[in-house]
Amino acid sequence: MSDMSDTTHESAEQSTTPAQRLAQAQAKADVLTEALPWIKTFAGATIVIKYGGNAMVSPELQQAFADDIAFLRFAGLRPIVVHGGGPQISEMLDRLGIESEFRAGQRVTSDEAAHVARMVLSGHVNRDIVARINQNGSSAVGLSGEDGDLLLARPAQVLVDGEPVELGRVGAIEKVSTDLLHELLDAGRVPVVCSIAGEVGGEPGKPLNINADLAAAAIARHMQADKLVMLTDVAGLYRNWPDTDSLISQISTDELRGLLPSLDSGMIPKMTAALEAVEAGVGHAHIVDGRVAHSILLEVFTTEGIGTMVSADPDALEKTIGGLA
Repeated sequence: MSDMSDTTHESAEQSTTPAQRLAQAQAKADVLTEALPWIKTFAGATIVIKYGGNAMVSPELQQAFADDIAFLRFAGLRPIVVHGGGPQISEMLDRLGIESEFRAGQRVTSDEAAHVARMVLSGHVNRDIVARINQNGSSAVGLSGEDGDLLLARPAQVLVDGEPVELGRVGAIEKVSTDLLHELLDAGRVPVVCSIAGEVGGEPGKPLNINADLAAAAIARHMQADKLVMLTDVAGLYRNWPDTDSLISQISTDELRGLLPSLDSGMIPKMTAALEAVEAGVGHAHIVDGRVAHSILLEVFTTEGIGTMVSADPDALEKTIGGLA
């Protein structure tokens, strides 16, 4: 295998001239130079990343995500990864013959399904994410929200025509143990948290399943993070979906609140989580296309960035760039 790789590398070098290879090297140096002021700006910053969607399915994107998290860590940032695993949970429920019930468009989680979610998220998905990040020499630590009472929640309800609808073992977070996360970050670790929580005043061992977007936003709020980055399967927030020319690169919390009722139903929970995080003191929230390899690095360490940034200050991006100029 190594002989074939060496041969391929040699062939690629022979197909380019020394001048072309120098230009390629200079382009890479330009990328590093562009990243430098952002690395200086965000050194020591706490960044919460919600990991989900296609970025969790494609092997290439899985590895790119792990590389990005390791890069953040070695660049001096303090990343916290929060993940769900809806497709993996659904696959296991199907294999076990457990039917899924939906109310008001949301999955109802039975006691049995909640235990399956815990098994899949804690025992499989979380382990895989941690292993990939640690391949780069980072010290990622896998956690469930139940560990050390990291996440405590109460059973959630949704309103349908003004009436509350029960969703079973689905939770709304009330408490985040920030001490545990700070201890891990201070020790140079990368916490990787799956969105399972214990119940406030509930029976031990009976988990609550938490929407990963909401879990990430809650952790970002309680940690007073500098950034919340949410990976999605779209390029960002669109003002007039499906018009792809209506992509919003930056939006204030005031404008977003007014826009929420007109958004596609799938984006409302994500944008509500982003809005509430920023209004609670998180520096910025970013909606980023997880289908793009290294999308986190592109958002954090380039001037243009990608996706949509939510900020309390409508001129935040211009002020930040001006300060770096």
